[in-house]
Amino acid sequence: MSDAVQPKETKAQRMERLKREKNPWEAFDEVRAFAREGRASVLPEWANVYFKWWGIYTQGDGVGATGGKGGEGLASDYFMMRIGIPNGIVSSHQLRTIGGLARKYGRNLADITVRQNIQLHWLTIESLPEVVDALDAIGLSPKGACGDVVRNVTGCPLAGVAADELIDASAIAQSVARDLTANSAYYNLPRKFKISATGCPSWCTYPEINDIGLTPVRRGKEIGYSLRVGGGLSNEPHLAVRLDAFVRPEQAVEVVRGVTEIFRDQIGLRQSRDRARLKYLFMREGWTAESFLDDLKWRLGFKLDAAEPEEVPDDVLRDHTGIHPQRQDGLNYVGASVLRGRMTGEQLEATAELAERYGSGSLRATVSQNLVIVNVARAKSGELARELGQIGLHVDGSPFWRGAVACTGTEFCKLAITETKGFTRWLVDELEERLPQFDQQLKLHVTGCPNSCGQHWISDIGLEGKKIKHNGELTDAFYFCLGGAVGQNAGVARPVGYRCPAPLVPEAVERLLRQYLAGRVENENLRAWFARHSNDELRAHLSGEVLAPVERDLPVGRVPHGVE
Repeated sequence: MSDAVQPKETKAQRMERLKREKNPWEAFDEVRAFAREGRASVLPEWANVYFKWWGIYTQGDGVGATGGKGGEGLASDYFMMRIGIPNGIVSSHQLRTIGGLARKYGRNLADITVRQNIQLHWLTIESLPEVVDALDAIGLSPKGACGDVVRNVTGCPLAGVAADELIDASAIAQSVARDLTANSAYYNLPRKFKISATGCPSWCTYPEINDIGLTPVRRGKEIGYSLRVGGGLSNEPHLAVRLDAFVRPEQAVEVVRGVTEIFRDQIGLRQSRDRARLKYLFMREGWTAESFLDDLKWRLGFKLDAAEPEEVPDDVLRDHTGIHPQRQDGLNYVGASVLRGRMTGEQLEATAELAERYGSGSLRATVSQNLVIVNVARAKSGELARELGQIGLHVDGSPFWRGAVACTGTEFCKLAITETKGFTRWLVDELEERLPQFDQQLKLHVTGCPNSCGQHWISDIGLEGKKIKHNGELTDAFYFCLGGAVGQNAGVARPVGYRCPAPLVPEAVERLLRQYLAGRVENENLRAWFARHSNDELRAHLSGEVLAPVERDLPVGRVPHGVE
């Protein structure tokens, strides 16, 4: 009798098996051995899985997903590494060290990410232990910046200094990072898990798209937190669900741990990598805010008070750029817009030096891919702004410069379909020249594939990367999603059925924005204008003519939460 043929292991089954077999945080000696023996010695399970627990990805070959198979491109011999910066708080010494690492090991290149990380590229296998050791020496680590773990915990970059801050939540964000990151009890989650805690009234950390979002709320003279769960973007966006709970500051870390453990213990979410996020409990498993809160209360062992009415912030930019007074007398913070988050090692080092010369040496990374220098004497703030401009960081940039966000793209990412960083720089230059009179805040987000690392679903104008035939050649293209928002008018951007080659994007955006400028009513912002126009009308404005809609290949399933 012949042996029965064993069914092929699925992607999810293989991942779950590998995680059961090894906790990568306890096996860095293997990475040191790879470094001694060279790139060819790296085992596939490390290259494709375990490295991520150390914030490391294999770097793509520059072609992206179309150069490989199964939706993933080919890996080069190089690596990219995310450096976790809890709450975005970084010292000048730490930033200067990262700048030096970028110059020495990363071809003088670094990117600020939308989760307050800093990402290096072009790292060799030989350099990985040296970079990790150098980060450890300054109190930073890449651990947990990737993988099926609690990712970098985000918080308001102005924690402790903002004049309008309701409560300083940085201690909570950093405590959660210490307790849950690199903790073996949480190394094997179904997939990535994103947490944000802010005391900022503008909700600058986008709690609406986090797995857990804590935002400040008043109860008489007491300040506590609202609790949202289940937010996330990717190719099926879902805005977080608010629970009927008032979380006191002393309860916050335990509550976050409880929600994380609900996620960790969901066996059903481990059956498919594509549906392994907390949001799918609400989208596919029938959970409600009430049933989720019941499970959480059971785990906590104590009852949470009922939620208080909250003030949801206006639908405006939350980037903290510009010069603004702090709560401390005589001091300002100065927020500099870093176009698409990209900096050279010299720029990082120069920014660190400016933070020491004009401030206290304390800086903050933001989820808008920017940097803020705090504790700046008011009399010196303008001078600091001018010096930042001289190194390419704009404190008072155009709406296009200020609102632009871009993911990694095909330059380094194996999942990307289009190039993004260079395209975004070119697009901003084009729009500044074409529309110098544009006077509205604008979130212009570019993402190189449907995974939405560039967060196009919550932007005014979201560009999702595609490939199409143009003039007989396969070329980069972008699909337009319009009217996304967070805050009072929170909702997912509308796929309006228009797609065009990358070289034609500036004129399409110009046509759209000129129609807005000509047709808006008094005090009507761009989001309100989008809301009162149909997809057909917006598509015609983009294209300059009436066109039939083009599908963006949406997955079959329920309409995402937040889409009208």
